[in-house]
Amino acid sequence: MLIGHKLKELRVAKNLSQGDIEERTGLLRCYTSRVENGHIIPAVETLEKYARALEVPLYKLFYDGKGPIKKPNLPAFKHDEALWGAKGKDHRELRLFAESLSRMNEKKRKLLLAMAQKMAGANSR
Repeated sequence: MLIGHKLKELRVAKNLSQGDIEERTGLLRCYTSRVENGHIIPAVETLEKYARALEVPLYKLFYDGKGPIKKPNLPAFKHDEALWGAKGKDHRELRLFAESLSRMNEKKRKLLLAMAQKMAGANSR
């Protein structure tokens, strides 16, 4: 699905012109035209402006189906189950790990995470 096509479809369904969208969003009508014709892919922040202007939830810009979205069937979370790192020794280790990560520069953090991913991949085989 092309986001520009969906924007135009919603705009026309609400009987709005590109000028109306310009007034509601502050985005130039030529920008809206370029989006609707697929020349530009807008940022999420811009899509939020369009959704507010069209008075629809943001997900409607991405959803092709008819009717409401079905909620996924997720397993229930038991509140009495303790999450790892929520208390005790695990909590202390998690806090120390988070503090260490916050002191690392981006390059070292990426290296550490890449090593962890390789180690996790080796264990899953």
